[in-house]
Amino acid sequence: MNYYSKDQTNKVNNENFEFIKFNQQNYLITITLNRPQKRNAIHPQTINELAFLLQYIYYEKKIRVIVLESSGSVFCSGLDLDAIYGKAEAHNSSIPNSKKKILLGQILTEVHKPIISKVEGNVYAGGYIYLACSTYVIASDHLEFSLPEVKRGIFPMQVMGLLMRVMTPRNIIDWCIRGYSLSAKKAKKRGLISKAVPLKKIDEEVELLYKNIIENSPQAISLGLEAFEKLIDQEKNQKYLAQMLDKVLESDDAKEGITSFKEKRKPNWTK
Repeated sequence: MNYYSKDQTNKVNNENFEFIKFNQQNYLITITLNRPQKRNAIHPQTINELAFLLQYIYYEKKIRVIVLESSGSVFCSGLDLDAIYGKAEAHNSSIPNSKKKILLGQILTEVHKPIISKVEGNVYAGGYIYLACSTYVIASDHLEFSLPEVKRGIFPMQVMGLLMRVMTPRNIIDWCIRGYSLSAKKAKKRGLISKAVPLKKIDEEVELLYKNIIENSPQAISLGLEAFEKLIDQEKNQKYLAQMLDKVLESDDAKEGITSFKEKRKPNWTK
């Protein structure tokens, strides 16, 4: 992992984070997606902030477990399409751009420390990158998980690739093509989440998992996660899928799908 230098990340507590916040206690760091007014949509600066913080975590040996959560009623609604189409929201974040291209799926997996996603709100579209790249996903059992990009003229390219870490290819491609919703029970059965529990028990489950992890060797876990990533190396795939996503976003169907969604009407696809 080489996006920011150790000297840069040593100043993590003096930086201004606009789209995420974090809290470090003992061996645990909790990262909160903090853009509730936009349903935690992934702004380009969100990725810079996450890369900067994860780079700090990579260097900081004391941190052994990462919990990823969100503020607001939606865990993540996917990519910020306004930002993609050149209408990025202004921000006051002090986190600089990395000299190296950042892909969300890579920074989550290159940190080589267990990530527990605590999912209390719905997830859509690119939000599944967080779930696919987490070591564990503890979710509320009342949730439904939908993947509706195809209904907007878009195909979830990077999500598709990363879901192959946790789901079978046939289930993935069917979900991408038909864009339906999965109950928490079905999401667990298909491998998308680790455990579905009542909302009031999520904190208890996450705490238990954290305690189990820190009983074991941090070096062995880190090296094991590094080896696991080598086994399923997707760096080239992610770069290719990012290019394919750009291609589909530039298509006439994508423009019509997004417009029709905003206008609350059925899309008129190209023939």
